[in-house]
Amino acid sequence: QVQLVESGGGLVQAGGSLRLSCAASGRTFSIYTMGWFRQAPEKERMFVAAIRWNGGSSYYADSVKGRLTISRDIAKNTGYLQMDSLKPEDTALYYCAAGAPALTSSARGYEYWGQGTQVTVSS
Repeated sequence: QVQLVESGGGLVQAGGSLRLSCAASGRTFSIYTMGWFRQAPEKERMFVAAIRWNGGSSYYADSVKGRLTISRDIAKNTGYLQMDSLKPEDTALYYCAAGAPALTSSARGYEYWGQGTQVTVSS
């Protein structure tokens, strides 16, 4: 099992920045790929970005390219999502996920999930 705990969410004005963290514990060798998803009220959970734990290759949703950056610190077993130039439409509950065998935007590919951290962007 891998346990994931997100942090770093909050309220920010449009154009501002936030950095989300995802701390992993347990069988961290099973992370393989870490992904970030988000879910706005009354909408489906949507893929944001993913990163291969070993190697660092990454993959982004078109809607966030150039504004959000995914990274990880293997020594700290922590993944990050740097969010810049935030827009009101970025408002959502952001989830960290892990355990996918390859880079994928499909939520079904991930075995482990955190509880989420709320990001609210005011206009």
